Amino acid sequence: MDFAQFYQEGGVWMHPIAVCAVLGAGVMIERFIFLFFRFNINGAQFFNQIQKLVMANNIDRAIKLCNAADKAALARVMKAGLTRANKSESDIAAAIEEAMLEVSPAITKRISMIAAVANIATLLGLLGTIFGMIDAFTAVAVAAADQRSQALAKGISIAINTTGFGLMVAIPLLSAQVFIQGLAKKIADEVDLYAVKLENLLAARVRQG
Repeated sequence: MDFAQFYQEGGVWMHPIAVCAVLGAGVMIERFIFLFFRFNINGAQFFNQIQKLVMANNIDRAIKLCNAADKAALARVMKAGLTRANKSESDIAAAIEEAMLEVSPAITKRISMIAAVANIATLLGLLGTIFGMIDAFTAVAVAAADQRSQALAKGISIAINTTGFGLMVAIPLLSAQVFIQGLAKKIADEVDLYAVKLENLLAARVRQG
């Protein structure tokens, strides 16, 4: 059975599930591109470079390094702290905290929507199953004898195909959501860790004079 026939035999409930598939795929691709290619960076390597420049008292060059990777969340947070490197410890801490509050929502943005769309697709598939079974039992009760088997098969096709299509949409989306959520957590954890390290590094520099 080809997909076109499978889709057609699923009835009208296949259409909202298909909408969920398109919407979920769009969000999934957008989040992957944004997190993996824009916000992601090798945190340890980047911080080591910043640390060497700060210890060499070369703040301007450290800021330029952040500008070169200005799309990365960690670089944006570090730049906020570095631009206040000659201020007080409280100013440095406030600048870093403000930058973290700005990037944190951007990291987690729309990730939960992927799982929500997957769950809706599953529920629509189950709803299609219920209405398909209702059609099947109604056909048995009221259809003429020569049309009963055809009507019963049509109702069962709606029931099975909508469930199958809902799961076909939901399973890849939920799998992708797990991966994307893990990637977002990795980025957020690195931002938290190296922001604290930079704050301590700059605070020590201020105390030394």
